[in-house]
Amino acid sequence: MLNFGLTDLRLVRPRDGWPNAYAVKAASGAFDQIETVRLFDRTEDAIADLDRVYATTARRRDLIKPTVTPQTAMAEARGLEETGARVGVLFGGERSGLNNDDVTLAHSILTVPVNPSFASINLAQAVLLLGYEYFRQTQNAEPRNDATEGQEMAPTGELVGFYEQLERELDTHNFLYPPEKRPAMVRNIRNLFQRANLTLQEVRTLRGIVSALVRPPRERGPYKERPGRGTDPIRESDDVS
Repeated sequence: MLNFGLTDLRLVRPRDGWPNAYAVKAASGAFDQIETVRLFDRTEDAIADLDRVYATTARRRDLIKPTVTPQTAMAEARGLEETGARVGVLFGGERSGLNNDDVTLAHSILTVPVNPSFASINLAQAVLLLGYEYFRQTQNAEPRNDATEGQEMAPTGELVGFYEQLERELDTHNFLYPPEKRPAMVRNIRNLFQRANLTLQEVRTLRGIVSALVRPPRERGPYKERPGRGTDPIRESDDVS
């Protein structure tokens, strides 16, 4: 990481714990310059403040999600950062990589183009390749230009909050049934919204929609047009003659 100017390291349930003397020794002094190493129990918490997340994996997934190369991803990341967005890359464990629940939280899958008959690369190699591509494009960043330009992107923490609210209500109304299918259904629902690149205001609107839908409906009377007042519900005291 430090070879390419990256200093924000976040660890989720590190296998051998932290601090780790062996890791510090192997890093050849890098931790003297890396500002912070933060520990998290959940991936959701580790990426909560990020506006765009890439998940690194070479395995095919049963998820409909954009797949990009390091060159494309880092060009997009640099452009997003020029707009003030926060971007992160998820790397999985050395032995088995990321699980599907982690991949679901990402906006895109990031895959290194390699020999298809021998696609496996280790964790350190993956970090090196991504770090190099990010650093190489330091001078080539261009602001992102799409339909959400000028809008505040929804941080991952806001998205997760919406997902959890929606899933609670779906559980209450027995939508996520039967239990053995719930994990796959949750991943598919999250992935659907993740692909939409929602803005912060859109996420807040969706949360408001869910809250409104689960409240008891208010009784309303018929409507009538009133000069200069628009359409108002008629109350019992109104003159309807």
